[in-house]
Amino acid sequence: MPTRLVDHDLLDEEQRQQLSELQILPEQKRWSGDIAGALHTLTSAPCPGIKGFALLDDERPVAFLLLKRPPFLPPWADEKAATLHALQVDSRQQGRGYGRACLRALPAASRAVWPRVRQLMLSVDSDNLAAMGLYLSEGWVDSGTAYRGRVGYERRLSLKI
Repeated sequence: MPTRLVDHDLLDEEQRQQLSELQILPEQKRWSGDIAGALHTLTSAPCPGIKGFALLDDERPVAFLLLKRPPFLPPWADEKAATLHALQVDSRQQGRGYGRACLRALPAASRAVWPRVRQLMLSVDSDNLAAMGLYLSEGWVDSGTAYRGRVGYERRLSLKI
């Protein structure tokens, strides 16, 4: 599968349209939101502290994620980290390893836009077993800390890069 994680700013108009058409399963929206919300976060007030990335397969978007830096970090994050948000794989493309491909490409992508970042962090609902399993299998470390999130209890995970 020839995939690559690409900065949203480098997508052409056709790819941006295709990205806006990603479909997220209703049961996953409670954790990751939907593509319209993620793109709104990215494009409503463009700034250097929020970056969007699309995973392309044969030049067609199949997944999307956001990275944030200060001053947009959530309160649970280390100020020297970048945080991962809104990881979404098109529901029609799930089960093909695209989520894993995003995570594997993420360290290089984050270093390309923010060279001083040495740690990635994320927050995941403790009931989202599929996501927890994926992150842990890709080397993310559970801090052991849980806090009350908007949906349920959240776990903080980190990855040194």
